[in-house]
Amino acid sequence: MPKFLYVAKNYEGEVKSGEMVANDERSVAAQLKTDGFLATSIKEIKDVKGEKNIKFLDRLATISLRDKMMFARNLSVMISSGLTISKAIKNLSAQMSNKRFQKILLQIYNDVRSGKNLSDAMASFPGVFNELFVNMVRVGEIGGNLEETLKIVAVQLEKENSLKNKVKGAMMYPAVIVVAMVGVGVLMLTYILPKITGVFSGMNVQLPKTTQFVIALSDIFKRHGVAVLIFFVVFAVFLRIFLKTQTGKKTLSFVLLKTPAIKNMVIKINCARFSRIYSSLLKSGVTALDALKIVSNTLSNYYYKEALNESIKRIQKGVDLSKIIGEKPDLFPVLVKQMLEVGEQTGETETVLLKMAEFYEDEVDQLTKNLSSIIEPVLMLVMGGAVGFFAVSMLQPMYSLMDNIK
Repeated sequence: MPKFLYVAKNYEGEVKSGEMVANDERSVAAQLKTDGFLATSIKEIKDVKGEKNIKFLDRLATISLRDKMMFARNLSVMISSGLTISKAIKNLSAQMSNKRFQKILLQIYNDVRSGKNLSDAMASFPGVFNELFVNMVRVGEIGGNLEETLKIVAVQLEKENSLKNKVKGAMMYPAVIVVAMVGVGVLMLTYILPKITGVFSGMNVQLPKTTQFVIALSDIFKRHGVAVLIFFVVFAVFLRIFLKTQTGKKTLSFVLLKTPAIKNMVIKINCARFSRIYSSLLKSGVTALDALKIVSNTLSNYYYKEALNESIKRIQKGVDLSKIIGEKPDLFPVLVKQMLEVGEQTGETETVLLKMAEFYEDEVDQLTKNLSSIIEPVLMLVMGGAVGFFAVSMLQPMYSLMDNIK
């Protein structure tokens, strides 16, 4: 069945937008009417590949969160200065250094000039503009405050980028150490150990099990190095494909939430993202249910997505979000439940959530600093243990030979 994009209002003036699978536009309108909403716009979503006209090599270029953040911020400034949307996008395209993003903006410019809404034009590029970005722009268009909505989007992307960079920064040093350890290990097994093990062949001594293991490992790398390399490349590709499947995402999410060293960080990152995105959507005028759907699609952790999807069903039955969240203490700390309760009681949910987002973002900042200082000595111990194991494995036969001579 076809998929339709709709915008609707109820008698109280509340705006609702989203997607619906139905036989035709009448079915969408009928369903919305049943829900108490009057459709103001219904459009069928065509299976359009927005980047089909962009060269293959240009499509390989990545568009960073910072690029998108600067686009949203600059577009907001230009629109508030009096420029039309199409003119502003054309100007931004001319200033863009990223060739892929530049060509995408030119296509959006042409679509807007031909009569398309900005949100619909952006929706043709789901790999660049996610559901959160598109829906917030759509709400801004409907409410007539696009420049303000774009400012909110820019802040959201800036915080998202900041979180991502902090986690990357914390993982960078350990990653470099691990790569160095693997490199040194391969070098020892393929070039250094074969020269040393040649000495053992002339010795009339029983080699220890550890030495036999190291020699066997060295022989595998020396004789079948290409096969070993191919195996690891194939394994890496398989792992990458697997992690994109539903089972893979669920497995990775489970591992992250059960690993003691990073569990706390994963929880705080997801709570920070949930709070800020949900707050931004509510502030932009998106309904609570639609906001939760968008947040669910935006979060990457499988268990958080499931928790929010379950929340949507129960909220429709009249259960408060704070009560539902409180039943998931392994995902949402007590503070989240308490802050949501305050927001629901005072009618200031978006303000309370924003403060909670800032709190958890500060917590993540502190955690990333602490994580680096914890991981460093652990890696040093692992590296020292590996070097010690190889050294002892090579020295043991020599001590055995000296004992035989005595």
